[in-house]
Amino acid sequence: MANKRMFNIKIVDSDAFLDMPLTTQCLYFHLNMRADDDGFVGNPKRIQRLIGATEDDLKLLIAKRFILVFEDGVIVIKHWKIHNCIQADRYTPTVYQDEKNTLVLKQNKAYTLDSNNHNTTINTMETKCIQNVSTDIDKDIDIELDKELDIYSRVELDNAPLNTNKKSSLDDETKDNIAVIVEYLNQRAGTNYRTSTQNTIKHIKARLNEKYTVNDFKTVIDKKCAEWKGTQMEQYLRPATLFGTNFENYLNSKININNKTTVIDNNTVEKLSPEEAFKRAGLL
Repeated sequence: MANKRMFNIKIVDSDAFLDMPLTTQCLYFHLNMRADDDGFVGNPKRIQRLIGATEDDLKLLIAKRFILVFEDGVIVIKHWKIHNCIQADRYTPTVYQDEKNTLVLKQNKAYTLDSNNHNTTINTMETKCIQNVSTDIDKDIDIELDKELDIYSRVELDNAPLNTNKKSSLDDETKDNIAVIVEYLNQRAGTNYRTSTQNTIKHIKARLNEKYTVNDFKTVIDKKCAEWKGTQMEQYLRPATLFGTNFENYLNSKININNKTTVIDNNTVEKLSPEEAFKRAGLL
């Protein structure tokens, strides 16, 4: 196993990656560091325990398809070939050949399960170092990657206002609901998000189309403000996180404020009682 590994910024700087808890992100980096030259890891649970991550962190990486898991517990880093370019004279084939033979490389160099089991395609997966590895994920034709990782939701969209020269596709009711939701978030979280931001509208509209109500949005905001406000997670009190693909999980989650901590300054951490946590979150 090599002592050095590379990471592609377009993967680890995506909204889908940064929206995950820090422990989950940390686990991803450790799995990458311990993977073999084909991106396979035979003992992911041992690594998870070794670094103090939880089983939920591993499950989240699987759910978001940053890693693919096999029946025997072996995992592979889905975007290994996007991250790493290993020279042929330094490459050592994985011992997990059976698992590798169930995969294909997509056009964007990401692993995916081969539904047709084209073994001849697997056996010819490149092992040579190809210098031009700057695959443009933003132009990737892989619909699966677009849906599951939300790579297209780049940071620049967070601050991009709608083009007023184009006719709006939003009806009056949707506009009113978006205004109420964003205003409520700003009031509870102490933020200043705009109702005209494309990324905010996209996430709220998607959830409204799934028949969630304005009260559901308020419930998620209340729960996450109670749980995250005054902690390092407060930075994620934003539309892209709250109203994204984890919306249903947030809506049905219990507020975890026991032994909640809040950062008072750079060196001081204070533990709050549940009542005090609610007060700090502005819910009492």
